[in-house]
Amino acid sequence: MTDPRIMTVRPGPGEYAWTFGGAAPLARIAPGTVLDLYTEDCFAGRVRSEKDLVSEVCEFPFLNPQTGPFHIEGAEPGDTVAVHFVSVEPARDWAASTTVPLFGALTSTHTTATLQPPLPETVWIWQLDRTRRTALFRAHDGDFEAELPLDPMHGTVGVAPANLEVRSALVPDAHGGNMDTPEMRAGVTCYLGVNVEGALLSLGDGHARQGEGETCGVAVECAMNTVVIVELLKGVATPWPRLESDTHIISTGSARPLEDAFRISQLDLVQWLVRDYGFGELDAYQFATQAVESPLANVCDTNYTCVAKLRKEWLPRRETYRGLHAQLSETATTLRS
Repeated sequence: MTDPRIMTVRPGPGEYAWTFGGAAPLARIAPGTVLDLYTEDCFAGRVRSEKDLVSEVCEFPFLNPQTGPFHIEGAEPGDTVAVHFVSVEPARDWAASTTVPLFGALTSTHTTATLQPPLPETVWIWQLDRTRRTALFRAHDGDFEAELPLDPMHGTVGVAPANLEVRSALVPDAHGGNMDTPEMRAGVTCYLGVNVEGALLSLGDGHARQGEGETCGVAVECAMNTVVIVELLKGVATPWPRLESDTHIISTGSARPLEDAFRISQLDLVQWLVRDYGFGELDAYQFATQAVESPLANVCDTNYTCVAKLRKEWLPRRETYRGLHAQLSETATTLRS
């Protein structure tokens, strides 16, 4: 096996993308390239203390900066880009979270309009111990403290949308984007359907950890040092972002209302079982109904995201995505050694 090509990218302040689609490529890469990336947090690094309110230090819509996009040579509509996360590591010893007026699952929003006043802006700075792998929560009211385990992930991974669309990096949809699923962690392969020549892959929005649903709309947001392997599967379609770990296959769906996001993820999982695992459609429907796990990813963004995951040990021994996850996992092990 030849050594993989490694590209190190540390964007300057003016080199981030704020949309999927509509941004010029940061670089062109060949399939099989290893990207060693720095990604900034969703606040572009501007929320650094409890006094830094988003409304004062950030400029909407310049939130959620993405590292990229990367033009993948040979990628065409109808293909699939595979992104294998070798490592996802916090780049700083602190992370930020906050409440944002008119944003989140338990407050009035611009689309769920009520007479109640917006929640106040409050910032929490989490101290990260990268050696002990912990994130420290300190309450504002009272003296409660708790160390939670680090579980680094990327909230946003995606490609350019179809039909000449340009989508804000805050929006999840069929192209990927701001899905905010904790499943997007090291050891996982993310499959994204290609919509335009070169795919135009970007990623960002690192979270030191996040609960399922991202209820207040903001995770433990931090800059990341991330290593991924990017591959290309010609002639393999992926209608919605899919993930594969050593233990699960995972479908996603993003939409509003929440029921539609749920339906998309469940249907995509059923169709995956039919295409790659030999199920008849109704058998797949029945089997998934009894075996699926359905964690929420986000219930706060412009579109909500649901996840449908199945244990691989319960599935027929069939190859999915040409066995690429296992191959990339082996390459990742070599890179780490």
